[in-house]
Amino acid sequence: MKKALSVVGISLLLAACARPTDRGQQYVDGRFNQVLNPVEQVASDKSRDYSLFPAQLEKVESRSPSLTKANQAVYESVKAWLAESGEPTALSDYGLSLEQMGGGDGYGNVLFTGYFSPVIEMRHEPDALFRYPVYAMPQCDEKCPTREEIYNGALDGLGLELGYSASLIDNFIMEVQGSGFIHFGDNDQLEYFAYGGKNGHPYVSIGKVLIERDEVPREKMSLKAIKDWVAQQDEPTVIELLNQNPSFVFFAPKAAHPVTGTAGIPLLSGASVAADREFLPMGTVLLAEVPQLNEEGNWNGQHVLKLLMALDTGGAVKKNHLDLYHGMGEEAGIKAGHHKHFGRVWKLTKPVETEDSVQQ
Repeated sequence: MKKALSVVGISLLLAACARPTDRGQQYVDGRFNQVLNPVEQVASDKSRDYSLFPAQLEKVESRSPSLTKANQAVYESVKAWLAESGEPTALSDYGLSLEQMGGGDGYGNVLFTGYFSPVIEMRHEPDALFRYPVYAMPQCDEKCPTREEIYNGALDGLGLELGYSASLIDNFIMEVQGSGFIHFGDNDQLEYFAYGGKNGHPYVSIGKVLIERDEVPREKMSLKAIKDWVAQQDEPTVIELLNQNPSFVFFAPKAAHPVTGTAGIPLLSGASVAADREFLPMGTVLLAEVPQLNEEGNWNGQHVLKLLMALDTGGAVKKNHLDLYHGMGEEAGIKAGHHKHFGRVWKLTKPVETEDSVQQ
């Protein structure tokens, strides 16, 4: 019997050793059964950087009375904690309750991906170089045309073209991001193309397609890797790949303004995330060990404890997944494209006061 137990023990040890850690995974909290799990305190030995959060909180308080009112008690407690302590183990001293996210693996490893606001060069009229249109939302009875049908001219002649870029993949990436800044070189005008709707067909990851086709190794997959692959292909090959994703996003042009999320609040790089609002409603404050990456996009062995705010949503951002906003432009895009790593996350809340609790 003891021998059998020893074999089981060795097997469990080997299983534990086999747990991946290459993307910042940690196994220090035991097993979780829910997306959100009440815990007594945050035990984190990571370096801390809360410097970006106050400016993001100020954006919420100055621009959204309704969001501020809904989260006022948490915001005031967090501000007091920042001013007087900043020590994770002291959060409960400020009346804050904690719920740790269980992670997709049930061990607290929450997936961090990244997104950004592209800046795309366009023209108002097509020419030999700038010939790939971006469209406004058409009127569709049920489902709009698929991506392949649109590429084959399904929207031609409807006057929906908002501008023309020189790159199909740039247009596609803006669709994935949900919005982007457009520079029209013919009149030196900067516009913001906000999300205008989608065609109603399912989203398919072209990154996953490239991995399954053995075109890009899974461990090397990133936005940069996709762009590098596309740069080596001819146009029909690129179109064939993009057509694997029948989903198509349309846009609505706006005057250039700060990038805003679903909550209508300007997003600050490194301080805001897109999240699943079923579990993390807009305005939710999060304490997170954010994985840090090197220039090659690999985890550098470090996490930094940060305060983040859920101010955006995304179709692919569900449950134990946060999408960290990285800012605007090409450099932000490279950093965002590398991010597919893991960290621990805690939701900060305050118990709702009832009449009985006030009387006590």
